[in-house]
Amino acid sequence: MVNSISAQKAESRVDINIKESKYALETNKLTKNYGSSRGIIELDLRVDQGEIFGFLGPNGAGKTTTIRLLLNLIYPTTGKASIFGLDCQNDTVEIRKHIGYLPGEFTMYSNLTGAKTLEYFANLRGGVDWKYVQELAQRLDLDMSKKFKQYSRGNKQKVGVIQALMHKPRLLVLDEPTSGLDPLNQQEFYKLIQEAKANGSTIFFSSHIMSEVEKVCDRVAIIREGKLVKIGMISELTDIKSHSLEITFNGQVPLEELSAIPGVSHFEVAPNDHRQTVRCVVRPESLDKILKVVSGYTVVNFVSREPSLEESFLEYYREQK
Repeated sequence: MVNSISAQKAESRVDINIKESKYALETNKLTKNYGSSRGIIELDLRVDQGEIFGFLGPNGAGKTTTIRLLLNLIYPTTGKASIFGLDCQNDTVEIRKHIGYLPGEFTMYSNLTGAKTLEYFANLRGGVDWKYVQELAQRLDLDMSKKFKQYSRGNKQKVGVIQALMHKPRLLVLDEPTSGLDPLNQQEFYKLIQEAKANGSTIFFSSHIMSEVEKVCDRVAIIREGKLVKIGMISELTDIKSHSLEITFNGQVPLEELSAIPGVSHFEVAPNDHRQTVRCVVRPESLDKILKVVSGYTVVNFVSREPSLEESFLEYYREQK
């Protein structure tokens, strides 16, 4: 194993464009038509340099299609995309020197060890600092001596994360990057991308987990059925958030008071032995009213959870119709 692989330092067109371009990536009416299948429709995105940008949507919304178009893995039907001011179709080779990419499903040669897999990527990139690779493996608790086929799903994902980060790219494009990672490794991953941002990288972060995007992103775009439906700061996500509540009462249940509260939906009551359990979906602004009502009654259990993004989208768009 080579302990240190020196990287080339030649300034490229991307280096020059980085200094001049305001946006790390930009799309203009980007469209991919799959015929009867859903693609993306006239997508307009602008991601500023140095930000962590969340790309949020339910599974099948068009997130991966967008990423594949940006990387020129598939071709648009109409529209354009650029990275650091360079055309994603015409300047692919030059652009990819400065991108770290983690696909939604990361697979590699099954008989290569983790170390050999990462060395392979390092050589493709003309060399990386191998000490940094070892540091990333240590932080993510990855045994690089095992063959890829011996790894669990989570460890395969760690190899994918490391290969995306190891050359300290100008732009990180991450498609569901924490899939398969345990909670401790998720937290370490969040630290790594915050460090990348602090060092000047831009991160384009695709996810279907709202709480994850809230944790790490500066701005977010929401895509649904191939169309961009919302874009803004994380604080502006409040109108699409909701909570699923399950409240068990011992004795009287304030049915009329609860059902009359604005922002409460999917209201139902289920008997539970000598008690009654109320289930409902509640908008964040209505939580305080719910708590004030139930405080005057005997509550024996109160459970709140964040619905899946799919549930939140369905509820949000049902209200918009």
